Amino acid sequence: MLLIAAVAVVTVTSGGVLFLVQDEAPEPATTAKQQARVTQEPARLDTLVPEQVKDFGKGGPGITPTPPRVLAVAAAPLPKQTVHALARLKNVQKVIVVDAGAVKISGHGLNLLAVDPSDFRSWTPKPVADEPAVWSALTRGELVADNTAARRLGMVLGAQYQVDGGPRLRLAASAPLGLKGVDGIVSAETGRALGLAADVAALLHGKEGQVGTAGVTKLLGRGAQVVTLGESRTREVKPEQVTSVGRPGSYLELYKQSATRCPGLSWTVLAAIGQVESSHGRNNGPSSAGALGPMQFMPATWKHYGVDGDGDGKKDIWSPYDAVPAAAGYLCANKAGQGGERLRKAIWFYNHSWDYVNKVMGIAGAYARTYT
Repeated sequence: MLLIAAVAVVTVTSGGVLFLVQDEAPEPATTAKQQARVTQEPARLDTLVPEQVKDFGKGGPGITPTPPRVLAVAAAPLPKQTVHALARLKNVQKVIVVDAGAVKISGHGLNLLAVDPSDFRSWTPKPVADEPAVWSALTRGELVADNTAARRLGMVLGAQYQVDGGPRLRLAASAPLGLKGVDGIVSAETGRALGLAADVAALLHGKEGQVGTAGVTKLLGRGAQVVTLGESRTREVKPEQVTSVGRPGSYLELYKQSATRCPGLSWTVLAAIGQVESSHGRNNGPSSAGALGPMQFMPATWKHYGVDGDGDGKKDIWSPYDAVPAAAGYLCANKAGQGGERLRKAIWFYNHSWDYVNKVMGIAGAYARTYT
């Protein structure tokens, strides 16, 4: 990587990052008039940056919690007539059927439910349902563990775990799910990849204490496991108990997190480049030169400097979670962390224009004044 950086200079044509072998150009003097112009750029990051860059929005009035009162796991897939019969049981108001099964990670068993995130959201405690990171993690094929199971097994947020005889799973979040005997949830698609049994688990909702187990047991027959779930656990759930890792909730947080990859680099420089290149993801290209994504990398440059910033197993030039930390890494490779003239030269490598450098530095200064 560093060897490549030593022989290849990067420029931007029509907003795109491009490899180009050439000599460095001397910096012309910046006039007072030019400096005044670039330092007057407006800078309100909260108005320039989309409020959320997560896949799911916050919950609220649109999500009506339907806490499960009974969890039943059958020995075989539940036919539609059985599901309809469950729904007709006394005091049952709502039923959902999901996939379920057990997997082993390093020999330790985990009982999992495989669900459709949109359908299953209301079946969790409200602080969990209201947390976008949980449901976005499921759509990305990641694992959300019950917090007690994660503690029991010593699982680390953000770590990748190899399922015995199956794929790798990233633990993206832990939350109090309130489901007795269930160690975690994954998406239905991930469940199929894990070989979980289809349509064998049913959750029943009704008034607390009024949904019995006898009728459920009779309908599901021998071999079924039926447990009562009270609301006492869900009442104790606090929003701060829901923890997640991997994806910041806004571009402001993303710039701050990504800058830590380059000691000495201010997040305001990344934010200024993000504003100039794509207006923080609002104009991701392709540019006329073929530059792509929120930080406008050329594919050839991305091949060398692209990173998997959020640990989802992909280096996605279009994803801000990958592109912004990649930009930090590219700047760092050109010694931006040293500050002063090295920082200015690193920005010049991003786009061979001293006007561009002055503009970025002006906007970065405005961000620094606004957010300190």
